[in-house]
Amino acid sequence: MDTSGENMEPQRQTLKPVMPLSLGRYHISEEYGFLLQNPLKELPDQYRPWMEIASELPHLIESHQLRAHVYKVLPRTLAIPFVEVSRKLGLPPILVHSDLVLTNWTKRNPEGNLETIISFPGGESLQAFVLVTVLVEKAAVPGIKALVRGVEAVLQHNQDTLLQALQQLRLSIQDMAKALAQMHDYVDPDIFYTVIRIFVSGWKDNPAMPEGLVYEGVAMEPLRYSGGSAAQSSVLQAFDEFLGIRHCKGSVGFLHRMRDYMPPSHKAFLEDLHSAPSLRDYILTSGAGCCLMAYNQCVEALAQLRSYHINVVARYIISAASRARSKMLSHPSPHALEDRGTGGTEVLSFLKSVREKTVEAILHPNA
Repeated sequence: MDTSGENMEPQRQTLKPVMPLSLGRYHISEEYGFLLQNPLKELPDQYRPWMEIASELPHLIESHQLRAHVYKVLPRTLAIPFVEVSRKLGLPPILVHSDLVLTNWTKRNPEGNLETIISFPGGESLQAFVLVTVLVEKAAVPGIKALVRGVEAVLQHNQDTLLQALQQLRLSIQDMAKALAQMHDYVDPDIFYTVIRIFVSGWKDNPAMPEGLVYEGVAMEPLRYSGGSAAQSSVLQAFDEFLGIRHCKGSVGFLHRMRDYMPPSHKAFLEDLHSAPSLRDYILTSGAGCCLMAYNQCVEALAQLRSYHINVVARYIISAASRARSKMLSHPSPHALEDRGTGGTEVLSFLKSVREKTVEAILHPNA
């Protein structure tokens, strides 16, 4: 029986969480949300060879000198410590969203101008791609705090607090869309597609690396890991859990797999949100019309954000791929990945499905 269109979320638990949600318990900042508040710019001295290569990465790649420092197969001198550090962090040994964005920013000056800590080819477009994403994460902070207040409001049957939380969540989602819009101002689509995207794509569901990558001294067979993806951000998955938005089987499988690419404490936050009492059930049974309206406004704002994300993807992947084909570029990787996101999904069909299920979450008083 074909169940590809069915909602496949596990049933929400209705038991009250053992402990109330507290952002600090999940290493989530009151000021910076999922972003790391003060990322390290340097590692201890034993990692000096890594830092020297990382700081010179754009030059080494552009001058074709990188392979004089790093072999094609990930050598054991890098692979073994990389895997060990990743295991201690609870993350897979590949560049993930928390590496590229959450911990890869710093304030250049007291005025708060931002810059990345580690970079690679892509120049100003790469810097902007990372930092605009940082700004999207920062814009989500009031929404993260609002959903925690919302969960407590449901537990306490406090409609006034819930209404305020939902209103704040809507404003936060709208601010995220405004932050995302800056991508068009500062990131060149062709540079993103032909340069940046290659370096953030992984070696799972990637036709350019169908067998994966050999981690010398770690495993005899190549290992396959997904590249960085917006789905590795905990923000939208947290909003989905709070609002009770259920996605179809294929989308759920990918979204839940991406949780393994999140810091474990952030993943635990999502799981505890899922275990919290159902916001949708509370709104429908409480008869609070103002809360129902505010809930629907949140869902509509989230659907609009996802629509805008689709437009961004269409410009930076689909249209850029068309231009790349017309120029008959010789590099195989862009063509192999042209209809896929950096996480390995068929990007437009995935994003459209997620948006459609978001729209379907609109509540009706008699539902």
